[in-house]
Amino acid sequence: MSEQTRPAKLGRLATFSSRSLEVLRDMILDGTLAPGERLNEVHLSQALGISRGPLREAIQRLASEGLVEAVTHRGVYVRSFSPTELTDFYELRTALETHAVRLAARHAQQQRIDELTELLDKTESSMGGDATGAYPADQDFHARLAGLAAKPPLVTALTEVGRKIQLARARSAHQPRRARTALDEHRAIVAALASRDGDHAAALLEAHLVSSLNNALTVLRSNEND
Repeated sequence: MSEQTRPAKLGRLATFSSRSLEVLRDMILDGTLAPGERLNEVHLSQALGISRGPLREAIQRLASEGLVEAVTHRGVYVRSFSPTELTDFYELRTALETHAVRLAARHAQQQRIDELTELLDKTESSMGGDATGAYPADQDFHARLAGLAAKPPLVTALTEVGRKIQLARARSAHQPRRARTALDEHRAIVAALASRDGDHAAALLEAHLVSSLNNALTVLRSNEND
C-alpha cells in the first residue's frame, strides 16, 4: 500500500467502524438484538454490508461500554442485567442527574428551561388525548435536562449509564399509565427549575427516578419468572 492510499483506506475503515458501532448499538438498545442473544459476525457483516474487521472493532467498543460480553469458547453475547445491577445503575443515575439539575437551576438560561416546557408540550401532543399513548422514545427529556448543566463529562457519564438502563429494560412493554405519570412528574421538575429551586427540583427528580426504578424492577422480575 502506498503512503498516499494508506490514510484514505484507514479513514474509510474508521468510518465503517463508526457506522457499525452506531447501528449495532441501536439494534441492541431497541431490542432487535435481545439480551442474552449471541452476535453472529457472519450474519451481521452480511446484513450491514461491511467486512469483519470494522464489525469486530465495533463489537469491542460495545464491550467497553458494557453492552456486550465475550464468553470464552462460546462467542459474544448481548448483556443481561440482574435486578441488583439495575438498582446500582439507577443509584448512579440519580446521583448524577440530581447534581445536574441543581447546576441547571443555578446557571441555565431561562430560554433553555422554556425549551423543556415546549418539549413536554410536544411530547403530550404526540401521546394523544387518551390514556393509551406511550412516551415517545425520541423525545429524551432527561438528556435535555442533563444538558442544561453545561458539563460535558457529566452528560457523558449519564449517557453511558443510561444505555445500560435502557438495555436492562429492553424487554419491558410500554406502560401508558406510567407514561402519563412520568409526563406530569417532568412538568413538576421543570416548574421547580423555572423557580430556580434546585433542591426541590432534585427532590422531585429523585422521586421520579425511584418510581421509574420500581416499575422497571417489577417488569424485570416478571420476565425472569416467565
